Amino acid sequence: MRVTLRPATEGDREFCFRLHEAAMGAYVAAVWGWDEQEQRAYHDRGFAPGRWQIVTVDGTDAGMLSVEQRDGSLYLGRIELLPEFQGRGVGSRLITDLIADADRRGVAVELDVLAVNTRAYELYRRLGFREVRRGRKIAMRYRGTP
Repeated sequence: MRVTLRPATEGDREFCFRLHEAAMGAYVAAVWGWDEQEQRAYHDRGFAPGRWQIVTVDGTDAGMLSVEQRDGSLYLGRIELLPEFQGRGVGSRLITDLIADADRRGVAVELDVLAVNTRAYELYRRLGFREVRRGRKIAMRYRGTP
């Protein structure tokens, strides 16, 4: 399985919205309720072709990734995969690569995960992330090599 990243473009706007709905819709609905118009507006405000990357698996668009450099850390803002690509090691591979990058830089990796998304939470725990704060979202951190 070949997993690659490519920069998101304006042409990926609708794909990323539908991806978010497919990957996160049930979790968003459980916490806030899914309102199509509200979610579309939220997506349009946050869509960032210059910062987002499209995850491809064997040449097929499979998800998206957003990582930001912050003071002393890399922040995993989003990682979303279409359901048919979940549970196949794609997310683990992307996060492991991010951890390796953070280790090389000597910085931490930080993220937030919805508390109702127990599958993602367990993945992050298995990969070495620890809870920092808990609420509707759980803040997690992988320390990295100093």
